[in-house]
Amino acid sequence: MARFDDFVLARSLSRKELAGRGIDLVTRFSGAFLNKDRDGRLVSISVRLLDRDINISWPEMDFSYNDSADEIPIQQQVLLLHYLNGACNAAAVGCKDEWISFQDLPEGRFYMDAFIKRAKDPLLAAFGANPKKMAELALRIYDASPGSFGDSSVIIQALPLVPVVLLLWEGDDEFEPDGNILFDRGISDILTAEDIAWLAGMVVYPLAGMAKK
Repeated sequence: MARFDDFVLARSLSRKELAGRGIDLVTRFSGAFLNKDRDGRLVSISVRLLDRDINISWPEMDFSYNDSADEIPIQQQVLLLHYLNGACNAAAVGCKDEWISFQDLPEGRFYMDAFIKRAKDPLLAAFGANPKKMAELALRIYDASPGSFGDSSVIIQALPLVPVVLLLWEGDDEFEPDGNILFDRGISDILTAEDIAWLAGMVVYPLAGMAKK
């Protein structure tokens, strides 16, 4: 498991990489937005992560929420920097309209245990007995769209170029409930398998937390 110091180093390296890019290309390729002051000077860019808009000041690259003074977890900061750099490297390839499972990603099998622990198991633990509850909460929290997979599924826009599917199958007398998380194949042009495992957990945890209330 990554240590805090590892995330600090990853953030530093990603900031340096992003600083070398033209801001217009960053926003064009990533779906981020430019924020300017009254004099027309660039002050930050904004990226929507799940249900919240996050500002990244420019050129300092400090992170803040649009709607609160809460601190943004460093894992999310690193993920967003990786996303912005990855989107530029992919040069706006975008979605490929082909859904794949985590194990089909490059290096997906290597990070499979982390993915299962962070995302798949929590999804099943929270909603395996009540798939419709998962869809209900995702529609409410993330403004998700209904999916056509399994017995219950939703499509969540996790990042501007990164849709994610949560799906569940109801159990019966022979089979236990099961589920999966699918990704557009284009995600592998933007994020690594390790980043995607973290992102999947970020999608599932708030839903699982709401299910307990």
